[in-house]
Amino acid sequence: MIIDKAIYHAGRRQDIDGDISDAFDEARRDQDDCFVWIGLHEPTPEEFALIEEELSLHPLAVEDALTAHQRPKLERYDDTVFVVVKTLAYHEDTSDVEVGEAMLFVGADFVVSVRHGTGNPLGRVRARLEADPELLSAGPAAVLYGVCDEVVDHYGTVVHKIESDIIELERAVFQPRGGDVTEDIHHLKREVLEFRSAESPLIPVLEEVSKGRIPRFEETKEYFRDVLDHLLRVDDQVDDHNELLTSALTAHLALLGKQQNEDVRKISSWAAVIAIPTMIAGFYGMNFDHMPELHWLFGYPIIMGVMVGASALAYRQLRKNGWL
Repeated sequence: MIIDKAIYHAGRRQDIDGDISDAFDEARRDQDDCFVWIGLHEPTPEEFALIEEELSLHPLAVEDALTAHQRPKLERYDDTVFVVVKTLAYHEDTSDVEVGEAMLFVGADFVVSVRHGTGNPLGRVRARLEADPELLSAGPAAVLYGVCDEVVDHYGTVVHKIESDIIELERAVFQPRGGDVTEDIHHLKREVLEFRSAESPLIPVLEEVSKGRIPRFEETKEYFRDVLDHLLRVDDQVDDHNELLTSALTAHLALLGKQQNEDVRKISSWAAVIAIPTMIAGFYGMNFDHMPELHWLFGYPIIMGVMVGASALAYRQLRKNGWL
């Protein structure tokens, strides 16, 4: 469905009241400082058909925009640039990264933005750009910059939230008897890898634009270079988080193994202590009536004392060695 539509003259908005085709015709007549921006959310083929026909968009790019599930990329079809970026939303209660997509068809006098998913809507981008007519007067390239800048800034927000969750996991790992958090670490590690698959492919896209290799983007390449710097910092942080989670998992498994070894040692130690009186009692339980000590007045108390003394000696030695 169409979320918003407007025509911009020298960076200033003018609402489209009539047919979209009329707005495109007006933009074509005044290309120097006029362009149309149509924003859609998960459009159907029928809703997109008019735009596709009016702008003569390439069918492969249209198919990508309608079906989604694309990796970040930049493709050129004649005079139109097709860009895909991944949007992210982080749910702190479940530590889940929700991935959406924003796709832009950028021409000389038009921008068509297609969004999939609920994360990181573009309404804020439009409001921010409309508040800066000087920047928006740069045309469709300014819209692409605004979208990329908003998306990458939100990456920075998400990466800080993930960092907070990693700190909590590290505390749980090194907390005595903190329980098994192996599944939690694996889950967050998968989300970090999903984060990386969203942001890392965007780096070559921004490098391509920031180096001035795309026509009509020369005036804004410094802006894209700034976005690229932010993205590279996020990429470094994502790598650090992935390594931290790997280290946390290794440490957690080592501590679990150490705890299991300590439990086994304690069980074995108590078994050894109990085995002494069991062995002695079992020996006298064989009903050998010719054992002389059985006929002594203090025979049974002496045997009981030996059993208790031997067990106490074994307990003391095991405790001294740190087994109990």
